[in-house]
Parts: sequence; structure tokens; C-alpha cells
Amino acid sequence: MTDTPMPPCPECSGAYAYEMGALLVCPECGHEWPAASDDGAAAPAERVIKDAVGNVLADGDTVTVVKGLKVKGSPSGIKAGTKVRNIRLVDGVDGHDIDCKVEGFGAMQLKSSVVRKV
Repeated sequence: MTDTPMPPCPECSGAYAYEMGALLVCPECGHEWPAASDDGAAAPAERVIKDAVGNVLADGDTVTVVKGLKVKGSPSGIKAGTKVRNIRLVDGVDGHDIDCKVEGFGAMQLKSSVVRKV
């Protein structure tokens, strides 16, 4: 038995978690999760999103579109060189990791591989 206190359950915040092999188990809700290591490597790493040329993007950045994009339901698409201001990074669907408003088109999600940081 270890001298360190067990962390609370991430699902129900129960205080009665116990160790079973490499997992921690909550007897209150039955949730199982990996035991955290002492070196801090188990802490979730922040996801780094890069643009088409490798620059790191952050919330609030201004980007330009590097290639023409077709927009479903629109006769014309987004042209290359269009500036998009005040982007927000999200965990989107199918690689769309930028949430933004494109002038003339409204709110949409873009892939970071089609934009370049200004």
C-alpha cells in the first residue's frame, strides 16, 4: 500500500478510489482510469495547432486563406488571400480545428492546413 492519497474520481469526484494493477477504480460509479505517474508525464499536454507553413496558431490570431475553398451552398467560394480575423481554436470534426467568421460567408470552421498566420 502506498503512502500517497488516491486522487478523486474524475467522473463522480468520489473519494474512495483504489488501485487495481495499473488502473485506479472508483467503487461508487465503477469508472476506471490510468494511475498518474510521479514524473508529471500523465498531465494532458496542450495541443499545438500549426498553420500551413508551420507557425503556431493561438486564439485571436488573424490568418489568411492560402488556397481557394469551395463553400457548400454558395455559388462562389472563399478566395485565396481572404483575411480571417479573431480565430478560435477548437477540437472540430474531420480536422476542422479553427472556428471563425469569414466576411461575406458567416460563421464556419476551417482546417489549419489551409490558412497562414499574418
